[in-house]
Amino acid sequence: MKKPIKLIAVCFLVLSALNISAQDKAKQIDELLSKYNQYGLFNGSALVSENGKVILQKGYGSANMEWNIPNQPDTKFRLGSISKQFTALLVVKLAEEGKIKLDVPITTYLPDYPKETGDKITIHNLLTHTSGIPNYTSAPNFMKEKARNTYSPADFVKTFSNLPLEFKPGEKFAYSNSGYFLLGYIIEKITGKTYEQYLQETIFTPLKMFNSGYDHSDVILKNRAAGYEKAGKKIVNASYIDMSIPYAAGSLYSTVEDLYLWDQALYTNKLLSEKSMESLFKSYIAQGDEAYGYGWFLRDVTNGTKGKVKIIEHGGGINGFNTNISRVPSDKILIVLLNNTGRTVLGEMTESIRNILYNQPFNQPKKSMAFELLDVLTEKGAATGAETYKKLKADSTYGIKEDDMNNVGYQLLMTGKKKEAIEVFKINVEAFPKSGNTYDSLGEAYLADGDTKLAVANYKKSIELDPKNEHGKEVLAEILKKK
Repeated sequence: MKKPIKLIAVCFLVLSALNISAQDKAKQIDELLSKYNQYGLFNGSALVSENGKVILQKGYGSANMEWNIPNQPDTKFRLGSISKQFTALLVVKLAEEGKIKLDVPITTYLPDYPKETGDKITIHNLLTHTSGIPNYTSAPNFMKEKARNTYSPADFVKTFSNLPLEFKPGEKFAYSNSGYFLLGYIIEKITGKTYEQYLQETIFTPLKMFNSGYDHSDVILKNRAAGYEKAGKKIVNASYIDMSIPYAAGSLYSTVEDLYLWDQALYTNKLLSEKSMESLFKSYIAQGDEAYGYGWFLRDVTNGTKGKVKIIEHGGGINGFNTNISRVPSDKILIVLLNNTGRTVLGEMTESIRNILYNQPFNQPKKSMAFELLDVLTEKGAATGAETYKKLKADSTYGIKEDDMNNVGYQLLMTGKKKEAIEVFKINVEAFPKSGNTYDSLGEAYLADGDTKLAVANYKKSIELDPKNEHGKEVLAEILKKK
């Protein structure tokens, strides 16, 4: 009788050690996220699971800053483009049921779509961002002219369906919300139901995701987070967007808890057969060091003794919200970060959390230098800003974050402070010399300041680093034409 007791004791010790390890990791992750929150870089909710078990679920900062209501694990956030993975599953579900074919032209299901382009584009092209349809959110003055208006899916499709394709369908990857908007419209045509109804009955209700749905601004929704944006160090209310606009490309809301239910379901056949489920996570088109499946980005990451592990993830951004969901299926790891103060460094945060889970070194958070510089440049000008930059650069608690610097540069540019904007963009180019976007922004600032020679040089460098920079090519051609 003693042997089983010893075995039980050994098992208990092993389990205890595992629990302590999970607790230690959870503590490190909590400290990390608390520091990001302290530095104004994360205001939201987080959930982390390892081996399929939740080790941390917690809110940071405020869901509503006017009433000082804290974020919680059940706080509802707008998801932005995380919505695409749900749309992709709905389409694959219809394919599994024989109601749609992925390799046929979209005009098969949308007979009114212009045949000149629609006959060349397949459902597969829409799912993988290889359609060549221009991205409607990148259109000039999109936020001013369209974002606040209510459209039916049929009417909104007409705003981009007659535009020429940017490339031959299937030729390359170019992220396009237009493609996923069309998928939602096709779902409605095939099912005879609204996208929202079909989504609810196919995914959310079966998985008991009762805190998820299609967001409507006019509906009173319990525990919904307010959306904010950063204006330097200040926080302002996010600008309004009518939720008919993001539609099947980005109009859903959820909680970190519900997204855990979603993650767990993706390991089962509750929603799709094994073969259909696998089709979501295949690498269909390469994009740099990653690839795209159906509604998911895919890449391999080296993690210490584990070697390479496959990461399946997607981010999202919509007025006032920034989100990220990252999965490591081999170890049943899930990292969900939902933020309600606009764009922030969720990718950086996710990487550090994943390193903690794999017992690897991770980078500590740094304050964003951009916000400090904005105030100085706004109030005291370029010369003082340059001196402040030298001091901050020597301070290890500060870091240069590309998106933040870019946003600050444009804030300065929009307020007429051209010289100050140039200084910020120059810092960004110095810090991120391989980013085509930093050179593009600097070129735009030089152009606004009347220096066409330096504008041309920077636009050329941007296009060299990023051959897909179509807008940069157009601006450059326009400048050269006038010379």
